[in-house]
Amino acid sequence: MKKFLSTFLLAVSVITLAACGNSKESSSKESSSSTTQVSSSNETSKTDDIKVVEIKDKNGKKTVPYNPKKVVVFNYSSLDTLDSLGLKDRVVGLPKDVLPTYLKQYDDVESVGGVKEPDLEKVNNIKPDLIIISGRQKDYQEQFEKIAPTVFFSVEESAPWKSTQEGIQELAKIFGKEEEADKKLASIQSSMDKLKEENSKSDKKSLIIMASEGSLSTFGKDSRFGIIYDAYGFKPADDNIKSEGHGQSVSYEYIAEKNPDIIFTIDRTKAIGGDDSKNNLADNDLVKGTNAGKNGKVISLDPQVWYLAGSGIESLEVMTSDLQKAE
Repeated sequence: MKKFLSTFLLAVSVITLAACGNSKESSSKESSSSTTQVSSSNETSKTDDIKVVEIKDKNGKKTVPYNPKKVVVFNYSSLDTLDSLGLKDRVVGLPKDVLPTYLKQYDDVESVGGVKEPDLEKVNNIKPDLIIISGRQKDYQEQFEKIAPTVFFSVEESAPWKSTQEGIQELAKIFGKEEEADKKLASIQSSMDKLKEENSKSDKKSLIIMASEGSLSTFGKDSRFGIIYDAYGFKPADDNIKSEGHGQSVSYEYIAEKNPDIIFTIDRTKAIGGDDSKNNLADNDLVKGTNAGKNGKVISLDPQVWYLAGSGIESLEVMTSDLQKAE
């Protein structure tokens, strides 16, 4: 009987110890699981803490990092807006093959290829927080997006001034600089309105002529340079100009026929390089015979500003100054 009792008590002890062991193991697993969940929760919280902002670019609504520290800029208009808003230190890469003279302070920034041929490897090595492009790089947008969030700003030819303002405001929004941008735009608007009012009282007609190594093209209201008519109120000498990227091809005879009172000239060759020896319209006899030629109103516009940029805060200030020469 004693032997049986002894055996029974031993068995009970073994079962009890096993149960305790399992309980501790289960408790340990639960504790481990709880720690994993907390860790996972913390990671999500950190991700959620990254500030983002919703803006609207050429492609519609887009969420991008707020106030990014490292920005690669292919859009010269956006570059000059960033400069005007005091954000030069954010720019870590840009194309420098045709960098406008008025933006030469960025000459020491790392080059990321050409305006039309970006160096994707260099862009990737920089590890930017944001990439800003224009129409010249739109074919690369999908590849850029694999590197960093990419925004695309461009001027709408059907509403040049409205789309220019919107582009500046949306860019400023990314950096929390809306108030500064609005003040600068208001100042530009004031100068525009004064010139527009003066033009409303005048019946003078104007032509926009771009020269490129001797070839000529003109631009109407719905064009890349339509802001001259849209925002500044100049009247076109020809209402039937076709809207094309590099303008409607024309001749000196066409200019003589239209006989404009004002000719605004943009020397594309000076902007991008090449032989510009045949681009001086004012020296042509047919141009000299126009009202513009006779009255000294063949006005050269800054080609780097008008052709390479044209929709940034700083470039708009230069453009306004250029157009005031017509008065």
